[in-house]
Amino acid sequence: MSRINKNVILALLTLTSSAFLLFQLYYYKRYLSAKNGAGLSKSKGSRIGFDSIEWRAVKKFIMLTSTQNVPVFLIDPLILELINKNFEQVKNTSHGSTSECKFLCAPRDFTVFALQYHLWKNEEGWFRIAENMGFQCLKIESKDPRLDGIDSLSGTEIPLHYICRLATHAIHLVVFHERSGNYLWHGHLRLKGHIDRKFVPFRKLQFGRYPGAFDRPALQQITVDGLDVLIPKDPVHFLEEIPHSRFIECRYKEARAFFQQYLDDNTAEAMAFRKSAKELLQLAAKTLKKLGVRFWLSSGTCLGWYRQCNIIPYSKDVDLGIFIQDYKSDIISAFHEAGLPLKHKFGKVEDSLELSFQGKDDVKLDIFFFYEETDHMWNGGTQAKTGKKFKYLFPKFTLCWTEFVDMKVHVPCETIEYLEANYGKTWKIPVKTWDWKRSPPNVQPNGLWPISEWDEVIQLY
Repeated sequence: MSRINKNVILALLTLTSSAFLLFQLYYYKRYLSAKNGAGLSKSKGSRIGFDSIEWRAVKKFIMLTSTQNVPVFLIDPLILELINKNFEQVKNTSHGSTSECKFLCAPRDFTVFALQYHLWKNEEGWFRIAENMGFQCLKIESKDPRLDGIDSLSGTEIPLHYICRLATHAIHLVVFHERSGNYLWHGHLRLKGHIDRKFVPFRKLQFGRYPGAFDRPALQQITVDGLDVLIPKDPVHFLEEIPHSRFIECRYKEARAFFQQYLDDNTAEAMAFRKSAKELLQLAAKTLKKLGVRFWLSSGTCLGWYRQCNIIPYSKDVDLGIFIQDYKSDIISAFHEAGLPLKHKFGKVEDSLELSFQGKDDVKLDIFFFYEETDHMWNGGTQAKTGKKFKYLFPKFTLCWTEFVDMKVHVPCETIEYLEANYGKTWKIPVKTWDWKRSPPNVQPNGLWPISEWDEVIQLY
């Protein structure tokens, strides 16, 4: 009897164990697999889930910056684009509720964060703690360009970039510095001789190939793959800025040499003109920004920026360029509302358009519209008395940012070619007598406006 009972008990135990095992398998397949998805089941082999080196490096970096109160924000283009495409899903995700890594686990060599340097309180201490946490960090420094105009301070070095490597993944921390035009600037990531070129694949970096300028972004906190991060509040605008962010610095050294050879005009009249021209340029920039119209410093204003880092006092006007495709029909009314009435209008939208607005103290704002041909660009000119048309030819150019009279403004990236087209090889020599119909080496006759069109193409106010 006891033997039978023993066998029955063993059978019952075996049956119970089998049933429990089947229940576990069913529960895993029915509930856990459906909840976690395919990505979780693959993560162990291909490391594309939460155990990926990308996610772990970002997590450790965020822990580091959070504990040290370093206010970094995510600017990685790849991840920002993914977040933007799935923003509603990201917005509704709370901390710890994510079961699948969808953003920070994407295969890549770098994750890019940014920092506003004036908010960083403990740089050296942070650097040591990063290395204690397992990061290998590289610091890129260079001269502070904001001090180049001050002889006694030029040469002071500031941090521009940090590269912190954890295993095979690296965090690129772009250090933004404030500029006087209320924008953010980052420097060129230039490798010095002692730096190991194999530390990371530097050629794949998306920031640092050249200096860059950005609008100061408002920030928002979101939860991405279980981690709390700050990102630009308008990620689309920030992403649009990246390919057009290249910055050219004013040439302070050359400007000092220029004024050693040609004394600066510091008369009361010259100072008053520069003040009025600066105010006019700032008002024009504000007006065009509201309209969403790109512009750049052109003609004498561009020459003054590049040659002497200042407004040329005898130029008597402010010159801007605009691509004709950026023209908007309400531009004249917008300037009128800003207190800048139209002084004259020459040409028409499809040919040789030029606008001139009257600023205060008899300072004029001239806007030249540029037309693009297959191998060059040009802007037009019109002689009011005769109806003669003129064309000024320029090699094709792109736009870069610079800082001028405490503003972030565009200039032609190919500045020397632009100036040589307009003023010739001798642009470094001041010329106070200038005939717009004969002096520019790039001017050529362009026929006559028909008399029947004069009322349309020649408007004086």
